[in-house]
Amino acid sequence: MERPSVGDATKHWHPVYTCARVNQPDPTLGMARLPRFVLPGYPQHVIQRGNNRQQILFEEEDYWFIWEKMDVAAEKFQCDIHAYVLMPNHFHLLLTPNTDNGIGKLMQYVGRYYVQYFNARYDRTGTLWEGRYRATLLDPRTYLLPVSHYVESNPVRKGLVDQVADYAWSSYGANAAGVEDDLVTPHREYERLGRSGKTRRANYAKSAASTLDDPLIEKIRDATNKAWVLGDPGFCQAIDGLLNRRPLPRPRGGDRRSAAYRRSAGLE
Repeated sequence: MERPSVGDATKHWHPVYTCARVNQPDPTLGMARLPRFVLPGYPQHVIQRGNNRQQILFEEEDYWFIWEKMDVAAEKFQCDIHAYVLMPNHFHLLLTPNTDNGIGKLMQYVGRYYVQYFNARYDRTGTLWEGRYRATLLDPRTYLLPVSHYVESNPVRKGLVDQVADYAWSSYGANAAGVEDDLVTPHREYERLGRSGKTRRANYAKSAASTLDDPLIEKIRDATNKAWVLGDPGFCQAIDGLLNRRPLPRPRGGDRRSAAYRRSAGLE
């Protein structure tokens, strides 16, 4: 298929629960890092940035290469990607793992192959990524579509384009206009938007046209950067026993001997 020109943003080319624990020092943070959330069947929002926010995608071939590796990795490691955006210095994925190590394996695969490619192409050495990727597990009923819109509208917030549809390297074309994109697998929450593909796409585009409010944007960013669950207290409580770690930080202050405090802190 025809590849998009990076400079032509108007073109679109788009060719049971288990837990695992990871708790190793993160040299970029200088402290023990939190275990990853591991819950197959639940979507996660993932961000990987270039080291020191440096640019990681320059030419058309760069976008094509990392897209292709994501496509291979998603199938290889059984992850369904619902939304994505490839930005010059980072990328976002909204995906559901179907195994307990699917996301970690996908990110490792993409990261390793892209660094090899990038260093050879641009005659460089050393690290490319800003530490490990950031991620949040989220309640699909409440946040699947808002996070999908958050991901796809990133180029607009960063001033790269005026309209979401103008950016070539995102899932918006597939989700809102039916553009062929092998990387995108619709989530069941997306499929609830209508009985037909046409209706689903129209309703998705209508929803995406509503600007995300600042508190919601901050909530998504905060949960992702701090690695906490994105969901209301009821959702967090419901899945608490299925996770390999607490879904939310312990509250500060309060009577630590009280039953209410211990319940909110996940100690009971």
